[in-house]
Amino acid sequence: QVQLVESGGGLVQAGGSLRLSCAASGSMFRFSAMGWYRQAPGKQRELVAGITSGGSTNYADSVKGRFTISRDNAKKVVYLQMNSLKPEDTAVYYCNVRNPIGGDYWGQGTQVTVSS
Repeated sequence: QVQLVESGGGLVQAGGSLRLSCAASGSMFRFSAMGWYRQAPGKQRELVAGITSGGSTNYADSVKGRFTISRDNAKKVVYLQMNSLKPEDTAVYYCNVRNPIGGDYWGQGTQVTVSS
């Protein structure tokens, strides 16, 4: 069983920045793909950014150039640096891990609110 604990959410003005962190338990972190998803009220959960075990990244078009995903395998933490935040980035952000043996785990979510 893998546990994920997100932190770093909060209230920020448009144009501001936040950094989300997701701390993972378990021994397979370095072999796992990690992702950040978000879900706004009344909308489906969507992928924001992903990073493979090898460090390759992908982003939703809406956040390209503004958000950066990274990982620290020694600390078992994945980060999401969010810059130039917009009100439409307001959502609950979730961390996800998929390990090589089929495990698929989610964190509890952290609220990000961007005021205009």
